[in-house]
Amino acid sequence: MLEELKEEEIVNKVGGRFKLSTLIQKRLVQLNQGSRALVNVGTHDRMQIVLQEIVQDKIYLNTSNEVQTVDDMNIVPEGPDLDVGDL
Repeated sequence: MLEELKEEEIVNKVGGRFKLSTLIQKRLVQLNQGSRALVNVGTHDRMQIVLQEIVQDKIYLNTSNEVQTVDDMNIVPEGPDLDVGDL
Protein backbone atom coordinates (compact mmCIF):
# COMPACT_ATOMS: atom_id res chain seq x y z
CA MET A 1 0.00 0.00 0.00
CA LEU A 2 1.21 3.50 -0.72
CA GLU A 3 2.30 5.50 2.30
CA GLU A 4 0.05 8.47 1.47
CA LEU A 5 -3.03 6.26 1.76
CA LYS A 6 -2.10 5.15 5.28
CA GLU A 7 -2.39 8.67 6.64
CA GLU A 8 -5.70 10.20 7.67
CA GLU A 9 -4.63 13.61 6.35
CA ILE A 10 -5.30 12.70 2.72
CA VAL A 11 -8.63 11.09 3.66
CA ASN A 12 -9.71 14.20 5.55
CA LYS A 13 -8.48 16.51 2.78
CA VAL A 14 -10.91 14.94 0.30
CA GLY A 15 -13.80 14.41 2.70
CA GLY A 16 -13.69 10.69 3.44
CA ARG A 17 -12.53 7.34 2.13
CA PHE A 18 -15.35 6.99 -0.41
CA LYS A 19 -14.60 10.39 -1.95
CA LEU A 20 -10.88 9.62 -1.95
CA SER A 21 -11.36 6.36 -3.83
CA THR A 22 -13.77 8.05 -6.26
CA LEU A 23 -11.33 10.89 -6.92
CA ILE A 24 -8.41 8.49 -7.44
CA GLN A 25 -10.38 6.26 -9.80
CA LYS A 26 -11.75 9.11 -11.90
CA ARG A 27 -8.39 10.89 -12.13
CA LEU A 28 -6.64 7.65 -13.14
CA VAL A 29 -9.16 7.29 -15.96
CA GLN A 30 -8.39 10.85 -17.10
CA LEU A 31 -4.63 10.22 -17.05
CA ASN A 32 -5.07 6.94 -18.93
CA GLN A 33 -7.05 8.82 -21.57
CA GLY A 34 -4.20 11.29 -22.09
CA SER A 35 -4.77 14.12 -19.61
CA ARG A 36 -1.56 15.81 -18.54
CA ALA A 37 -0.22 15.44 -15.02
CA LEU A 38 -0.52 18.57 -12.88
CA VAL A 39 2.57 17.77 -10.81
CA ASN A 40 6.14 16.86 -11.60
CA VAL A 41 7.04 13.85 -9.47
CA GLY A 42 9.76 12.23 -11.59
CA THR A 43 7.79 9.02 -12.11
CA HIS A 44 5.39 7.59 -14.65
CA ASP A 45 3.45 5.77 -11.91
CA ARG A 46 0.00 7.26 -12.36
CA MET A 47 -1.10 6.39 -8.84
CA GLN A 48 1.80 8.40 -7.40
CA ILE A 49 0.91 11.28 -9.73
CA VAL A 50 -2.72 11.28 -8.57
CA LEU A 51 -1.76 11.13 -4.90
CA GLN A 52 0.63 14.05 -5.31
CA GLU A 53 -2.04 16.03 -7.17
CA ILE A 54 -4.33 15.51 -4.19
CA VAL A 55 -1.67 16.33 -1.59
CA GLN A 56 -0.71 19.50 -3.50
CA ASP A 57 -4.38 20.58 -3.84
CA LYS A 58 -4.32 20.37 -7.64
CA ILE A 59 -7.48 18.25 -7.93
CA TYR A 60 -10.69 17.68 -5.99
CA LEU A 61 -14.24 16.39 -6.47
CA ASN A 62 -16.83 19.03 -7.27
CA THR A 63 -20.42 18.89 -6.01
CA SER A 64 -21.33 16.55 -8.89
CA ASN A 65 -18.56 14.11 -7.88
CA GLU A 66 -16.55 14.98 -10.98
CA VAL A 67 -12.82 15.66 -10.94
CA GLN A 68 -12.11 19.37 -10.88
CA THR A 69 -8.62 20.78 -11.36
CA VAL A 70 -7.29 24.08 -10.13
CA ASP A 71 -6.78 25.03 -13.80
CA ASP A 72 -10.52 24.48 -14.47
CA MET A 73 -11.55 27.01 -11.83
CA ASN A 74 -10.65 30.06 -13.98
CA ILE A 75 -9.95 32.26 -10.98
CA VAL A 76 -9.85 35.92 -11.97
CA PRO A 77 -7.43 38.02 -9.94
CA GLU A 78 -9.03 40.78 -7.89
CA GLY A 79 -7.70 44.23 -7.26
CA PRO A 80 -8.63 47.90 -7.57
CA ASP A 81 -6.26 48.52 -10.49
CA LEU A 82 -7.29 45.46 -12.51
CA ASP A 83 -7.99 46.24 -16.13
CA VAL A 84 -9.81 43.75 -18.38
CA GLY A 85 -6.95 44.13 -20.85
CA ASP A 86 -4.57 42.70 -18.23
CA LEU A 87 -6.31 39.30 -18.34
